[in-house]
Amino acid sequence: MTGEYQHTIDAKGRLFIPAKLRDELGSVFYVTLSMDPCLSAYSAESWQQFSDKVNAMPYVKQRKMRPLFAYAAKCELDSQGRILLPQNLREFAKLTKDVTVVGNNNHAEFWDTASWNELGAIEKQAENIAAVMKELEF
Repeated sequence: MTGEYQHTIDAKGRLFIPAKLRDELGSVFYVTLSMDPCLSAYSAESWQQFSDKVNAMPYVKQRKMRPLFAYAAKCELDSQGRILLPQNLREFAKLTKDVTVVGNNNHAEFWDTASWNELGAIEKQAENIAAVMKELEF
């Protein structure tokens, strides 16, 4: 998934999902916590792959993944292309009004726009991109 899209959450906690990402996420997908202060959204297929990988781990390691499953929400698009984000997930990512929806390879991320802009100011610097490419041996 790729791209950056600006949207807002309405008073009922609904977020519009861009058409390009709806095609990739599908009409039903999973939203959960992230390692960053944002939410991650996975298509049903990607979520199943993730779940299968966790299932293959020893139980002691599976337990470490508990928060990602405990706080996950199965989201369904409404007729206007929106999903309802549960309050606990909105609070985790500090999503109150302005949201930036970002494609990130096999998933999408939902960021508070101010937080995304702050992070982006650092991440999109040429020297940072060069350092990451070198670190990842590209």
